[in-house]
Amino acid sequence: MDNILLLDTSVGSLNKGDDIIMKCVKKQLAVKTKNSYVLTLPTHTSPFHWYQVVRNSYRVQVYSNSKYKFVGGSNLLTMDMLTHFPQWNINIFNSKPLKGSILVGVGAGKGTKISGYTKMLYRKILSHEYVHSVRDERTKKILEDIGFKALNTGCATLWSLTPELCNEIPKTKSDSVIFTLTHHSQDTINDQLLIDTLNRNYENIYFWIQDIKDLDYLNSLKNIKKVKIVPPTIEDYENVLSKDVDYIGTRLHGGIFAMRYKKRSIIISIDERASGMSESYNLNILDRKDLTNLETMINSEIKTNVNVNFDVINEWLNQF
Repeated sequence: MDNILLLDTSVGSLNKGDDIIMKCVKKQLAVKTKNSYVLTLPTHTSPFHWYQVVRNSYRVQVYSNSKYKFVGGSNLLTMDMLTHFPQWNINIFNSKPLKGSILVGVGAGKGTKISGYTKMLYRKILSHEYVHSVRDERTKKILEDIGFKALNTGCATLWSLTPELCNEIPKTKSDSVIFTLTHHSQDTINDQLLIDTLNRNYENIYFWIQDIKDLDYLNSLKNIKKVKIVPPTIEDYENVLSKDVDYIGTRLHGGIFAMRYKKRSIIISIDERASGMSESYNLNILDRKDLTNLETMINSEIKTNVNVNFDVINEWLNQF
């Protein structure tokens, strides 16, 4: 039986969005992994100490010799791997067992110029044999510029959003809504406007805690007496999504996951992730600086027509 290594971006993460991504990655790779022994290692925390790599123990050899090494999504790539806490927590001393890693719907963080050390590390670790799956055109170009082959498949969270599923998503508003905020990208004026708009337009309002400090941020805002708090687990989020409810919020993967549950979703764009994915995949996005238009959008008919290229996804999957 072959071993397959899955590099898990949810372990050690402060963001439950990574749990959403990994849940979807595992589902989409199941057809390729079902007859194999699946091993897992973390990305947010260091997988090995350098001396374990130098000693080349049996355990390290097992990981090293895995048939495939899939890296599960997230905003994993950075322009400078010497940052204090990179999303992929590896370096030149501990990364050798991960040589040949294959990206699955991975995106890149902010920045325009990739450092020399970072290029060197990626060239040592990422597979040169297989084509990588990336989240957007910007990440595709970054990889191609340093010598890799890549396909823009979108995040694996999108791969279940078939035209048939999208057609089942309501076009008109519900009486209930679940929303999210982002504590590390605060805009108190517009985020307050979001809450006030939801209060005017929905009878039942839920707030899902996707990140570790999101609840603290919510509590710093006004007019939240009506808001029902949803605990920070995927299971609790799924329980709310089983109801007749809309999704509106600044959390990209919270919104995409809601669409997988056939929920009408408006994603508030706050950074390059939502805007970059929307350019390719036609998500229902509203920029946070345009939130004065949210009330009109809520009360309009919204068609969900996510533009996923399943031919490209299948092209990527069929190489394994």
